[in-house]
Amino acid sequence: MTTKQANRMTIALPGPYQRRLMSIAREVSFTPGTRLFDENHRADRFWVVHTGTVALDVHVPGRRAAVIDTIGAGELVGWSWLFPPYLWHLGAEATTPVRAYEFDAVTVRLMCDSDPRLGSSVALWVGQVLAQRLQQARTRLLDLYAPYGSGAPR
Repeated sequence: MTTKQANRMTIALPGPYQRRLMSIAREVSFTPGTRLFDENHRADRFWVVHTGTVALDVHVPGRRAAVIDTIGAGELVGWSWLFPPYLWHLGAEATTPVRAYEFDAVTVRLMCDSDPRLGSSVALWVGQVLAQRLQQARTRLLDLYAPYGSGAPR
């Protein structure tokens, strides 16, 4: 099982918690090129991709945004909604037609506050995703900007 597979909601969250979250999900779709969010904007929702792909990017002054990861079916798009000050740390753009489940961040945080076990499960899931994304970002940025790429000797 890959790290990305382990970070999918269907694997990371127990069934009852998946069902509770899905009960408040809203189905949405995005055309290619649609920006889901931009860095430093308010993080008030998140998505689980049903079909299609979303590119995560980071702003690079004087250059195009650097794509650091591509998110696909079953994966979480957005984690900044869980941590104050609730501002996006990255940007995201649909690279293909996307169908996704959208969740209101305030509603999910309230659900987590009222059920500590759900809250713990969601926090662990998002934490696993965050750790994987940070590693992806590090590797991608080293490949793009370090003199010898990510394989540089230390």
